[in-house]
Amino acid sequence: MVPSRPDKKIFKLDVDFDSRYANKLFGMVKRPLEKILSMDELNLTYWNARDVEENDRHFSVSLLESMNVRYEITDKDLLKIPKTGKIVVVSNHPFGGIEGVIMGAILKSVRPDSRIMANFLLERVPELRDLFIFVNPFGSKSAVRANINSLKFTIEHLNNGGALGVFPAGEVAHMKWSNREISDPEWSDTIARIIRKTECPVLPMYFNGFNGMIFQLAGLIHPRLRTMMLPREFVNKVDKKIEIRIGKLIPFSKIKSFETDAEAISYLRQRTMLLKNRDEADKDESRSSMAITMKKEGYAPVIDPVDSELLEDDIVNLPARQKLLESGEFDVYYANFKQIPNIMREIGRLREIAFRDTDEGTGKELDLDWYDEHYMHLFIWNREKRELVGAYRLGRTDNICKKIGSEGLYTTTLFKIKKSLLQDINPALEMGRSFIRPEYQRSFAPLLLLWKGIGHYVHRYPKYKILFGPVSISNDYETSSRQLMVAFLMVHNFLPEMAKKVKPVTPFKSSGKIRMTHGKKDKGLIDIDDVSDMISDIEEDKKGIPILLKQYLKLGGKLLGFNVDPSFADALDGLILVDLTKTDPRILNRYMPKGGIEEFLEYHSGKAKAVEGEKSQ
Repeated sequence: MVPSRPDKKIFKLDVDFDSRYANKLFGMVKRPLEKILSMDELNLTYWNARDVEENDRHFSVSLLESMNVRYEITDKDLLKIPKTGKIVVVSNHPFGGIEGVIMGAILKSVRPDSRIMANFLLERVPELRDLFIFVNPFGSKSAVRANINSLKFTIEHLNNGGALGVFPAGEVAHMKWSNREISDPEWSDTIARIIRKTECPVLPMYFNGFNGMIFQLAGLIHPRLRTMMLPREFVNKVDKKIEIRIGKLIPFSKIKSFETDAEAISYLRQRTMLLKNRDEADKDESRSSMAITMKKEGYAPVIDPVDSELLEDDIVNLPARQKLLESGEFDVYYANFKQIPNIMREIGRLREIAFRDTDEGTGKELDLDWYDEHYMHLFIWNREKRELVGAYRLGRTDNICKKIGSEGLYTTTLFKIKKSLLQDINPALEMGRSFIRPEYQRSFAPLLLLWKGIGHYVHRYPKYKILFGPVSISNDYETSSRQLMVAFLMVHNFLPEMAKKVKPVTPFKSSGKIRMTHGKKDKGLIDIDDVSDMISDIEEDKKGIPILLKQYLKLGGKLLGFNVDPSFADALDGLILVDLTKTDPRILNRYMPKGGIEEFLEYHSGKAKAVEGEKSQ
């Protein structure tokens, strides 16, 4: 397309030296330098955009159209941008130019009041001045004054309910000698300060990609070479497609919870960078779904439901003391395998159905094994509908190890556990094979009732202060989500000394790509709810961490190791241990009968005093 004004240069090298000789010398190399730095192509790009400019759209859209730059963003992600109210959008800075234009086009399509904080060099484009708030990264006195005015305008814009897009790195992502990785430099605390001052919620946005290798190598020689090549990198995005991802809105209350601006901006960086893993999830999806489909084709049909009368016969024959509690139409019981033959068959049927739904089924007609025969079974019965609702399997270590040995514990099929560890935690309850009937999974109430049943059982038999066992993270989760959970748990909920006594049969291999820290200022200040939100950003169905894992962690659970179980579609099992005497009493009180928490803690306090008395004699 013929430019409208090819003679007028918007972008050019303007340098005024104090020395007349220096100016003359620069004049001799100016044009060759402008050609090397792609200034001509940049000017042509501008005028081509002017030629396709339309009155009813922003110039950023015309600029992208003239360059044939396409960006991909899902409708679901676009809906995450609030249509009203103050908000700050934070993003990585992979290209050093084009992402600002794309961010402007996206935000303007939803929020006409949007402004983008950008490098002052873009101020040369008159049509973009209504979009950008310009800052000068160079530290001259005039630059400092200009930046102060820009910051004042920014704060006023947000306080008036506007939307602001920012690239907190300030400098484009580049390769570093230390690790040969391309990444943003540390994000500026100033952005966190603006957010905290204006009390804004934050929306993370991620641009997928980075500049070419010539750009990266030039930057390794000298940072100024990298800066000089930015015009070239801008124009070489012609005919490119760029993917954008948007995460969950982060409320200001979360930002406020950090003690310092450095911690806050570190957290925002982490939330943004983890959006990259949604790309890895897309790559894994077709491969994993194909493997699961092939496996399911060989599954046996699940048995028919067991007759309700047979189930009721088992319940009627149970001693009254084995009913732990009632809640509405639900009763919670415990029993051994021989006491409830019909219920066990129904448990096996429903287990298989529930686990197949998360791609963890055995593939058999029902899910029962040898371990069921010497374990206790805690289950919920709906007396009105005459049906089983859910169940948990409890292995009493003192009973099992005495009669069978440690090989009688299911956990030992996944982890090799030293005898000394089993002795340290004995007596304990090995927890596992829990499920809720699919029709009841829409409500949290049945799982809560199962845990109340466990609380009542422990109150009745208070010697079992330790709960342990494998908690599953199904292969239905993307690889990056599982890597993220393991990385978080290893940093925040791991017992390294005890873990030395545990060896996974099939260890989980961490990629090392997902870390809990980014830069010197980052202290990994996140909690399990943050991790759940991050995983929700990655997962297509927006699920967070498994609810059972979350439940164990709220009880104070700690991990001792991770194992991949090929028998259950490569489910990732974390060996978790909970010491109920160290659980927050307010949380434990939710599950025990009235006054039970005091009696439970008093029991163990008495045991401790008795041990101390023996030692003093």
